[in-house]
Amino acid sequence: MELDFTPKTYDEIPEDLRPSLIESLVPVAGMLLFLIVGIVMLELDPQMPLLWGIVFSGFFARYHLGYSWANLYEGVSRSILMGLQAILILFVIYMVIASWIDAGTIPTIMYYGLEFLFPAIFLPFTLLLAAVASFAIGSSWTTAGTLGVAMVGIGSGLGIPAPMTAGAVLSGAYTGDKNSPLSDTTNLAAAVTNTELMDHIRAMRPGTLIAFTVSLVLFVALGLNASGTIPVDRVAEIQAGLSSVYVISPLTLLPIVITFALAIYGYPALPSLGAGIFAAVGISITLQGVGFAAAWSTVHYGTSPETGVALTNDLLASGGLSGSIWVISIVVAALSLGGILQESGVLAAVAYYTGRAVSSVAGLTAGTAVGTFAINVLAAEQYMALVVPGMTFRNLYDDYDLESRNLSRAIEASGTTTSALVPWNSGGVYMSAALGVPVLSYAPYYFFGFLSPMVLVVMGVTGWKIFYKDDANDPIDGRATENPSPAE
Repeated sequence: MELDFTPKTYDEIPEDLRPSLIESLVPVAGMLLFLIVGIVMLELDPQMPLLWGIVFSGFFARYHLGYSWANLYEGVSRSILMGLQAILILFVIYMVIASWIDAGTIPTIMYYGLEFLFPAIFLPFTLLLAAVASFAIGSSWTTAGTLGVAMVGIGSGLGIPAPMTAGAVLSGAYTGDKNSPLSDTTNLAAAVTNTELMDHIRAMRPGTLIAFTVSLVLFVALGLNASGTIPVDRVAEIQAGLSSVYVISPLTLLPIVITFALAIYGYPALPSLGAGIFAAVGISITLQGVGFAAAWSTVHYGTSPETGVALTNDLLASGGLSGSIWVISIVVAALSLGGILQESGVLAAVAYYTGRAVSSVAGLTAGTAVGTFAINVLAAEQYMALVVPGMTFRNLYDDYDLESRNLSRAIEASGTTTSALVPWNSGGVYMSAALGVPVLSYAPYYFFGFLSPMVLVVMGVTGWKIFYKDDANDPIDGRATENPSPAE
């Protein structure tokens, strides 16, 4: 992925417009207060609290910090432009889900999955399958929005709670995404820190392997506890409901084969998913007997099948293109707020003062993790969470004589993976919408999202796999020396 714009570092902001630490925390505190009051206390949807945050942050930046409305609008525009790919994918993925249900693709995967899987192995199997798929295509979003949807349906049929399945899907999807040379976030993390791509990937592997292995063990334990909970004849009832409405056939899997084949071949997510929509409409018409207009109407307005099984009806109900508007309005609002915070220097100040608070390599590693997650919360966009800390901390890592891959690893381990834990971040909004599970419901089971930054911090504290520029050992597998103070 190419970097569309270079965010301002704290030192580049004119002194008369540069917010202090206290000033930078004012809009942050205001935004968090609005979200808590609006969502938790008043039980509103996120759009209105985000709107309050936009207004408050805009007035604060304009009348206290001295930025013009034109400056702030430009910041909003750039932020939305950076998140445009996420917005377009959200539009497309809603159409994908509706078309794949209508074509019988997802019902067929559910039918055969219920035939061959059982509760004890389902969660670890889902984790491994999602990791392989995401690594192959380089996209956690595509994996969750296609394969993940089907796995949630299968898991529900087996008596596995949907939040557990969603946690397994996300843990596997982000594991594969982090280590795939095809991933846009992996390429961005390397690019923004001036790190060779494969050096960046090799630096991430040890920590990723630990976090993934622990996640696998935890899902094995959950799966064993889930065994035996499936009611008698439940699988047969669900399968009968599916086959009564859809033609269950391997031919219905053609859309997912085409989508994944194009992604593996190197096509971006949007054309790959778009091809899957057209393939699904073709299957709906030729195999399911749906009329041309009716098939495209389903892509637009979604599905509401009547299988005779309430659980299956709920799982296969989708909103189509029109159903994406609610979700996209959250993303646009959150990106707008992030744009104001970026343009007014608030994000740069947060990153800058986080860096100043550290006095060792261990502190720098932990500070990078905290600062990156903070940007995920404030800017609501995982790309921004990679770009801002990646550019702000580069000189600080140089001061400690650290190789750039330490920084690239840190921002991806704590930025890409944690975006799905923030309900208003584009990652959290997307995953919640695609999998049909609220962020706060799947978060306790998204083990990899917590373990990835935790392992990173432990690596910083112990000095394991911390790479120094003057290390005489192998440049890829070199042994870290004792953590020094910043170079004079």
